[in-house]
Parts: sequence; structure tokens; C-alpha cells
Amino acid sequence: MNRDRQQPVYMIGVAAQLCGVHPQTLRQYERLGLVVPARVGAKNRLFSEQDIHRVRRIQRLTQEMGVNLAGVEIILKLLDDVEEMRSDMESQMDDFRRTAEERIANLLQNSNLPIRRDEQLLPTPHLQWRKPDI
Repeated sequence: MNRDRQQPVYMIGVAAQLCGVHPQTLRQYERLGLVVPARVGAKNRLFSEQDIHRVRRIQRLTQEMGVNLAGVEIILKLLDDVEEMRSDMESQMDDFRRTAEERIANLLQNSNLPIRRDEQLLPTPHLQWRKPDI
């Protein structure tokens, strides 16, 4: 069964057990904004597979690499920014690929037409980069 990694499914006790931490540690991470579990009602938190992965990453950074929680916050923010930029770049490249394929298909359908010299055969990618906020 392929479940969505972002779907909140684990109560805090189960999430803590899966991560090998005390539930209070998860509450502290939430207070610091390192993990944002879903809420069911006013009290209950539900953690997703993605949240579990994030907590394990925090544990690895703090316990194996000696990073303090302020450093973890910066690292996670940078990783989130990189992932967002990667996703945005993929989307822009998909748009470019689609446009190039349309132009090639149009050229192949109208192969008897002369090619204009004053325009490009294929589109030029106009990729836009977003600077990360640090």
C-alpha cells in the first residue's frame, strides 16, 4: 500500500516510539517550529511519515553531528529552500521541454515551410532563481 507521506496518521506516543524519543521532545520541537504536526481538535497532534523523517533528521543532526537546535533550524530551513527551488526548477524545465516539443512537432508537420532566420528554432529557457532567505 502506497500511502501519502504527508498524511498525518500517528498520535504523539506512536510517533515518539517510531523516532526513539520521548513525547516531550516532539512537543519541544513543535514549540521551536522544527516540526509542525497536524492538529485534530484542540489537543491532539498527528504526525505524518514526513514528520517522522524530519524528527529522525533532527536527531541525527543533534546526536551524531553535534549541531545545536539553533543550527538545526538553519539547516532544515536551507534544506526546505533547496527542495522548493529544485521543485520549481523541475517545473520550469518541464515547461521548456513542452514548448520545445510543440515547436519541433510544428516544424515536422510543416517541413516544407521555409525556416525564418530572424527567430530561434527552439525556445531559450528563461530560468528564474529565488535567493534563499537566511
